[in-house]
Parts: sequence; structure tokens; C-alpha cells
Amino acid sequence: MKISIITAVYNRHETIGDALRSVLAQKGVDLETIVVDRDSTDGTSDVISQFGDQVSCSIREPDTGIYNALNKGLRAATRDVIGFLHADDWLADENVLADVTRLMADPNVDGVYADLEYVDANDRDRVHRRWVSGVYDVRKFRRGWMPPHPTVYLRREFYDQFGLFNEDLRTAADYELLVRMMVRHKAKIAYLPRVTVKMRVGGASNASLTNRLNANRDDRQAWLINGLKPPIGLRFTKPLRKLPQFLRR
Repeated sequence: MKISIITAVYNRHETIGDALRSVLAQKGVDLETIVVDRDSTDGTSDVISQFGDQVSCSIREPDTGIYNALNKGLRAATRDVIGFLHADDWLADENVLADVTRLMADPNVDGVYADLEYVDANDRDRVHRRWVSGVYDVRKFRRGWMPPHPTVYLRREFYDQFGLFNEDLRTAADYELLVRMMVRHKAKIAYLPRVTVKMRVGGASNASLTNRLNANRDDRQAWLINGLKPPIGLRFTKPLRKLPQFLRR
């Protein structure tokens, strides 16, 4: 099973090395590593260059935002399965991708998702939130559920057939993509019950109250543009789904 990992980065020289090392440390996988750098000015490109040809594809040019950068990575990807790793994050251990590909080896599985931990930016061992996704049931989407996007892996053919990120949706583009692939097009998804990604606290959709309100508005739009009726009370059920994450530490 061949897998592509895409990382978009802008001015993250302090963390991009951790992200790439966690990918390159993976065991038992045929791996393609793609890095899309938005012309960083802080030395990020120097860190990336230290990995040499271990980075399969390095794109360095301006972009219009993270989803534009991720779409560049998707267009460059050549492997059977595609996943993403943000520049501030890292894969939890060296067996993450082997576990993912083990499930993806089943031809009846179109994608995999797992669990995620939010950790302190200055103390990697301090867990702030633990996102336990739970077993898959597409009906959960109508009750505010979604899997953590950084843990999601899909077959490349799904992107080829059903499209890339919708860049007009800003902070909800990952949610819209999951609704499109998993609800509208009924991708067959398997749950990997383990933490696969460690994420430093932060994130664009939670960075401010304004961003959170914009994300709520775009969440509803994610259903409408796919010809689907938005769930009742989505603006409340989706945030409420996150509350148990703060209790699992």
C-alpha cells in the first residue's frame, strides 16, 4: 500500500522539523512526502532542505491560504492513499501509517480516521484535550459529529472523482470535504481506535470568536452546496460535541 502525506507550511521553522521527522520515521510503508511552503521568510525552507531527497516533492511558492496549499499537494500526490499532517503537529509514533495501511488494504474500505490529542505548545507531554472519535456511523454527522480531519486518510481516487478542498469556505473547507466524501458520496470508512496525531493547541477555526462564528456559518453552507439539508441546530450540536474532549486528559 502506497501513501502520500501532505504538509502545508508557512513560517514554522521551529516545528516543521518535528512534523517531517515523525513522517520519515514511519515503518513498513511505501511513503511519499509532499511539502508545500508558502514562501516562508523565517528559515522554514532551510529546515526543509536539510531533509534532502527524503522529501519526495517540495513546492515553494505563494498561495492564497492553507486549503489552496493543500490542493497543490493533492494535485502533486501520486500514491494510492492520501493523508495530511499540519506543520505544527506530528504523528504519534512510528507505526501510525502501518496501522492505517493495514485497514486500507481492505478493498471495501475507502478511508480511515482515528483519534487525536491536543498538546501544550511548550510541553509535548501535557495533553489539553483528547478527541476520541468513536465507531463510524454516517448518521452521526446529523448530530454534530465529525472525525478529526488530521487523522483522515482517503483513497486518491476519491479526490480525483469528487474534487479537492473548496477554497471559498475558509475554515470549514475540511468539514465540507468530509461531508461531501462521507455523507454525499457515501465513502466506506473504517475507524482506527488509537491516537495517530499530536496537535499543538491552536488552529485557524478556533483562533478567535470571529473565526468560530464564521466557521459555524460555513458549516451550514457545507451541507447546502452538496445538495443536503443542514442538520437542525448544527451551530450548537457541533461545538457541544467537543465538550467531552476536555474531560479526557
